[in-house]
Amino acid sequence: MNDDQPFLSEDELALHAQVKALRLEHADLEASIEALGHMPVPDQLLIARLKRKKLQLRDEIVKIESRILPDIIA
Repeated sequence: MNDDQPFLSEDELALHAQVKALRLEHADLEASIEALGHMPVPDQLLIARLKRKKLQLRDEIVKIESRILPDIIA
């Protein structure tokens, strides 16, 4: 028996996978925003839209993480 890893339910595993996918998408958006910023004439409207999407992803990641690790007052 391996007692090093805590038991994770299928729901928790799904949440971890979802957070991982969202973090990857967040990183992709960051790279896109960075690349657009280095263009000779950056498209400010597109950059603003991507930043809003990135913030929405961050909020969703935080929300899911709070479901995985609830705030326990001890």
